[in-house]
Amino acid sequence: MQRQSTLRALLAAGEANHIALGAPGGKPLTYGAFRAHVERIVGRLNALGVGRNDRVAIVLPNGPEMASAFVSVAAGAAACPLNPAYRADEFEFYLSDLKAKALLVEQGSQSPALEVARRLGVRVLELAPTDEGSGAFTLEPTDNAANAPAASGGFAQAGDVALILHTSGTTSRPKIVPLTHANVCASAYNIVDTLKLTLADRELSIMPLFHIHGLIAGLLAPLAAGSTIFCSPGFNALKFFAWMAECKPTWYTAVPTMHQAILGRAGHNKEIIAANPLRFLRSSSSSIPPQVIAELEAIFNAPLIEAYGMTEASHQMASNPLPPAARKPGTVGRAAGPEIAIMDEGGKLLPAGATGEIVIRGPNVTAGYENNPKANAEAFTNGWFRTGDQGTMDAEGYISITGRLKEIINRGGEKISPREVDEVLMDHPAVAQVVTFAIPHDKLGEDVGAVVVLREGKSATERELREFVGKRLADYKVPRKILFMDEIPKGATGKLQRIGLARKLGLA
Repeated sequence: MQRQSTLRALLAAGEANHIALGAPGGKPLTYGAFRAHVERIVGRLNALGVGRNDRVAIVLPNGPEMASAFVSVAAGAAACPLNPAYRADEFEFYLSDLKAKALLVEQGSQSPALEVARRLGVRVLELAPTDEGSGAFTLEPTDNAANAPAASGGFAQAGDVALILHTSGTTSRPKIVPLTHANVCASAYNIVDTLKLTLADRELSIMPLFHIHGLIAGLLAPLAAGSTIFCSPGFNALKFFAWMAECKPTWYTAVPTMHQAILGRAGHNKEIIAANPLRFLRSSSSSIPPQVIAELEAIFNAPLIEAYGMTEASHQMASNPLPPAARKPGTVGRAAGPEIAIMDEGGKLLPAGATGEIVIRGPNVTAGYENNPKANAEAFTNGWFRTGDQGTMDAEGYISITGRLKEIINRGGEKISPREVDEVLMDHPAVAQVVTFAIPHDKLGEDVGAVVVLREGKSATERELREFVGKRLADYKVPRKILFMDEIPKGATGKLQRIGLARKLGLA
């Protein structure tokens, strides 16, 4: 397969009459129609004053329109997908930090992002689906976008920014990760190679399309192979097997919590599984227990391929291979695109079996965080990007993650910055001090916990503080457990120690 370095060129792999996008109960959209649609939308964006490298925030529910909007916007501008569940304060931060030129929403949207955009002077563009096929839409400006001067530029080039996502940090504000067309295309082809995707494959897409996992593995990789994507409206374990019967997929990719929910209903849907055999299942974004892998492989009679990815690598870094090559449950597999090594604190590469920080380099890796020289100095050593994960590599190149050096809370694949939660809790008038940290969760892996010290003479309940956070942050960031203490637990040097705090407090 010839590798391309822009999304427009990547889309050329699909045969004109082959289905690119489908959806439950929807009319399929062929590659020929999809390519024509992308051309129209890029022209429309240019006419509305949006061109190459301009940032377009996308706030849409999962589904074929979100999939199509991402590809169409990224083909001619910089797509910035945001979680539709964000609250107004979060939208204000992200739209401001991105310096968004436009916000794309569905017609009739009630998102709090709309009011924030108007307040910030960000142009609002409304998407309305058409009957041409799943994912086809028209794009209309609201009043404040109607008279914008046209932008030149046409289709983006390999070095232009295709996708911008934020990654959270524990000791600083979220960092901006710009990914070029060359970055995301390289990663898409890496995944095609790993999974041996062909135009005969059909993927059941259930991952959120504001995450690197869903965007690259769930969308761009199948498009790079010229295969078909059946776009669900978002994961729903109750509907998964009905979608499977309709879609007849050959594979799907998910986070472990989704796999476990599917497993919980698989026993009642054995006929559908038998009638629609999968070639493989894929798991990424957080570690999946070997016991769950064994159960999934037994009931689907297909291999589960566990992969390791992160935003800064345009998703995939390592992966267990397809049979007949060996899969090693408990590892994240071998390098699957970028080079991978294990490095000590001083920047020395370590031999097989040694424990150190997992580092990567390759064409799928971001050139650096935007406007953040300090973070870039810390993240890159001798051309290698430091992942922040601790691990080992065996003699065959299989990588095991032994712990995260970073303190990010990984709630079933959702990455949460403890500092972001700290700052919201500190806004409560009764709170004097707070430390947010990860607590173990039997299904999600980790959840959010916090220790709070109240101001003298003030009172607050756990429920009151959880509701306070819930008005400011998305539900998944709200602490599930809040402990009240007289002082914040600190390490020997007086620093807050989030890692290991759950164990110290008897929560692990």
